[in-house]
Amino acid sequence: MELWQYDATDLARLIRTGRASAKEAVDSVLARLHEVNPAINAVVAVYEAEARAAAETADAARARGHALPPLHGVPVTIKINTDVAGTPTDNGVVPLKDFIAREDNPVVANLRHAGGIIVGRTNAPAFSMRIFSDNALHGRTLNPLDPTVTPGGSSGGAGAATAVGIGAIAHGNDIGGSIRFPAHCNGVVGLRTGFGRIPSYNATTANAGRAVGGVLMAVQGPHTRSVRDARLALEAMARGDVRDWRWSDVPMRGAPPARPIRVALVPEFPGATTHPAQAAAVRQAGKHLQAAGYVVEEVLPPDLERGVELWHEIIATESHAMLWPNMQKMGDPDGIAAMRSWLELAKPVDLATYMKALTEREGVLFRWMTFLQQWPLLIMPVLSDLPPKQVTDTTVEGQRAIFDSMRPSLMCPLLGLPGLAVPVGRHGRLRTGVQIMAMRNREDLCLDAGEVIEACEGVVTPVDPVS
Repeated sequence: MELWQYDATDLARLIRTGRASAKEAVDSVLARLHEVNPAINAVVAVYEAEARAAAETADAARARGHALPPLHGVPVTIKINTDVAGTPTDNGVVPLKDFIAREDNPVVANLRHAGGIIVGRTNAPAFSMRIFSDNALHGRTLNPLDPTVTPGGSSGGAGAATAVGIGAIAHGNDIGGSIRFPAHCNGVVGLRTGFGRIPSYNATTANAGRAVGGVLMAVQGPHTRSVRDARLALEAMARGDVRDWRWSDVPMRGAPPARPIRVALVPEFPGATTHPAQAAAVRQAGKHLQAAGYVVEEVLPPDLERGVELWHEIIATESHAMLWPNMQKMGDPDGIAAMRSWLELAKPVDLATYMKALTEREGVLFRWMTFLQQWPLLIMPVLSDLPPKQVTDTTVEGQRAIFDSMRPSLMCPLLGLPGLAVPVGRHGRLRTGVQIMAMRNREDLCLDAGEVIEACEGVVTPVDPVS
């Protein structure tokens, strides 16, 4: 087996025990990148010289007998909207192509501290605001399973790179579904962490600050091909950094819940048209967990439909005030058309309604905390429908269908909860799948359940792009 085919856990073990070198691992991943990336355009900046230099340093450290960090020598990728020192944080926007970061975002620094070697940057839509990963600066990322459908967004390059074996861990971020969508569309694992779990701070934009909704809902997380790698990446990414006041020093494993653990299933999300294959995936995940001793029942949590409305009222209003002017000025035509369609469907609200939505969000959160005391795990589709065809969000009707499909993914960000996307089943060329949700700081429960499902479905292995 080639080194690029290994997951991070096994690759780190091979390097740590001397059965492979960091240089060999980086060379293998770079060779895979050059072989398959032209077909999908997932990685849009390649740091070949820097990665090889870092690998030589890593191998020298091992030769000197230094203590080795958990990801020592493992190739990773970083999304284009996150600061990497000495490189552009271009966000897929032409006028920002030379917007050089002077220091690493904490999540990047943490991956380096854990021994990860950055081999490149992954694509996203302009300003990371679409379910498609396409922009005027870097072009369009294709889904390696089916190039006619989206690879997801906004971390679509990360999901696609992971699926084809360009790195074992791909960094992403999520304010509405941008880790879980690409994981789902590309058939890999994606962990949206809960509020405050992973520190993040872009020094390039820190002085401007962010709106309240973005502060509460935007988080970082990994794409991987195995659930154990998601756990490993989480532990690496979550190292503390005081620059992000939201970060909480909380153990990775919480108190054991009462046994048997109860799981609520929502195969069909209220108000959304659910594809039978997506509903079947949720029920199949429930069967896997039930066979492992979980108690599983189809139960609706509170405020699902209202929660979707609150997400749009908060984020659309903030985006209209703060992002829309920049999108109109610097965005590409499709990004502008997609955002215009969004704001036509989810119109910005006035100040009183916006403040009421933020206040109502807390009431929903209290009711969900009560629910999750009774049902520590909740499983829903990632998307209610199958992944949409490329560039269908530039019209109001196309955007309406996408918004209908993404409804199940909005509760995690609205409430600051973790969500783990794992593949379950297949539909044609694509994988179907589910998201596993839990209480804040209980990523461990999501990962435990994900490992049970993975044991039944099989660990994801890299694919070759479909032409």
